[in-house]
Amino acid sequence: MKAKLLPLAILFALTACGQTSRSQQVNNPTSQQADENICFADYFEDKTMRLDFYHCGNATEETYFFDELKEEPYFAGSYYALRDSFNYGNQRFVLLDKGTRREIYSFHYCTLWGEWQCTPEARTTSLGMPESVVFPYPKHDAIAQIWSRGNPHDPAVRKLHATQPWVLKFEYEIKAGNYFVRGFSPIYETQDIHVVGDPHTCLDIVLIPEGYTEGEREQFVRDCEYFASEFFRFEPWTSNEQRVNMRLVWAPSAESGVSIPAVGKWRNTAVKANYFTFDSERYQMTYDFQTVRDIAGHAPYDYIYILTNSDKYGGGGIYNFYGVGAGHDTHGTSGRVHVHEFGHQMLGLGDEYVEIGNTTSDQYDPAVEPWEANLTTKIDVSRKPWAQHPLPEDSLHGKSLPEGGGYLEHGIWRPYEHCLMNTLAYPFCPVCLQAVTDYLNYITR
Repeated sequence: MKAKLLPLAILFALTACGQTSRSQQVNNPTSQQADENICFADYFEDKTMRLDFYHCGNATEETYFFDELKEEPYFAGSYYALRDSFNYGNQRFVLLDKGTRREIYSFHYCTLWGEWQCTPEARTTSLGMPESVVFPYPKHDAIAQIWSRGNPHDPAVRKLHATQPWVLKFEYEIKAGNYFVRGFSPIYETQDIHVVGDPHTCLDIVLIPEGYTEGEREQFVRDCEYFASEFFRFEPWTSNEQRVNMRLVWAPSAESGVSIPAVGKWRNTAVKANYFTFDSERYQMTYDFQTVRDIAGHAPYDYIYILTNSDKYGGGGIYNFYGVGAGHDTHGTSGRVHVHEFGHQMLGLGDEYVEIGNTTSDQYDPAVEPWEANLTTKIDVSRKPWAQHPLPEDSLHGKSLPEGGGYLEHGIWRPYEHCLMNTLAYPFCPVCLQAVTDYLNYITR
């Protein structure tokens, strides 16, 4: 993917662009009993199972390799929101009860590997990244599946537009009582930052440190407190402060700061994050997601956000994966950056800004409707959550859809002229605000 260096805007919407194998089955992974209620206690224990694997391939191939199963002590999810029907993201995880083949748990997500697949490097190199998914701990034999969206550049997929088929990429049988599931051994301290309710009915965010040494714990705590105070300055979080928990895990690094490869600055840090991800100066991420999970698992969480010991502007966010932001950037915009990145992380909201003159993208095909709630190619706008609600006619927004988004100047539209997903000078537009609120209501029920 082309590096994007725009001032005061975080830079990556997250969609995969790789081709799918024509020999693999293309299907809808949702079970026929999708509308039936699932009783949590019938199928799950109140803790988490983690499936570690390696996500591998290149620009045209995608493969998964099993690593191991792990136990985590806390399940922070809802007992009722067990099967995700929002249909966002490029990957879909499905857990089936083996005996009945009933879908008992599912969610959608994106990955850093999927973004790498769109880069020039992926055309000449194969690469693997450690990844994992977490889910409530099954009581009985189960089958874990990972599905990917069909390639939008495939002519067969283009005909389907917004109903891009899902392709089964990985399947693994989980046996009840498997004594090779690695147990959890806590080694880090945790601390409450803003805890107001039961994890099962709240949105739980765990903040983990990157590049803070043993002597910099107080700085990390201050950065976490700043994150919380800024987070709740923005809607919908101001109105929902009593539905959000925040905790930190103290995992110190051997060296202070964050790696900046382009200037030869390398630091020995807890999760190996760095700037210049995919050659984009402000894109600050880590490939080592399994280590991120190892740290995060010390506290109940729905979402992981990494605060880096840095004053350099930059960060990133991936849908249902993780988010990153500088703990104390010198622009004074880190609070807005955190909320922007969390929009990517929680809902997969797309970036709405444009690169002047940019007319092509490996991420958005003009003949396929984007899955992001806030972008459209007008191929099937009726599927958008805001399609049935006329946009207000006023001097700020106007009535017609503004053209430009997803880095493209033409061929893609956004619902409002101004939004936090476009520029840090504005709050969320009503469409993004409603989309985030709807998802919040789902995962906290």
